[in-house]
Amino acid sequence: MATDESRVSVRRLFQRLTASEAEIEAQELQRESARAGGTPAEVCRRGQVVSISGRLRTVVYTPRTNLPTLEADLYDGTDVVTLVWLGRRHIAGIEPGRQLVARGRLAVRDDRKVIYNPYYELEPPH
Repeated sequence: MATDESRVSVRRLFQRLTASEAEIEAQELQRESARAGGTPAEVCRRGQVVSISGRLRTVVYTPRTNLPTLEADLYDGTDVVTLVWLGRRHIAGIEPGRQLVARGRLAVRDDRKVIYNPYYELEPPH
């Protein structure tokens, strides 16, 4: 007769075998974020000072006429937060695929979560 523990193990194995690559990546990022002490991005609200750990998905330089910006989408497995550095064209180490922890006050722009000029710590490359 199977124990509850063995049923849970079989269920987890089945979930891992049937999960998509995106689901597996999201679960991995959520575990890494929790280890780094990050707040899940999905529960962060406007005005909160937050610390979010995740992986940069995209990095884009936007040459605006009044103020250039460097924008990067940080994904922690639950949601995306856009990091915006005002007046910057490039920052060493800020590149797609890089793990980092970003801290700052969360704003909302065009229904997207944003942190302007975040304090950040780059994680060592894997």
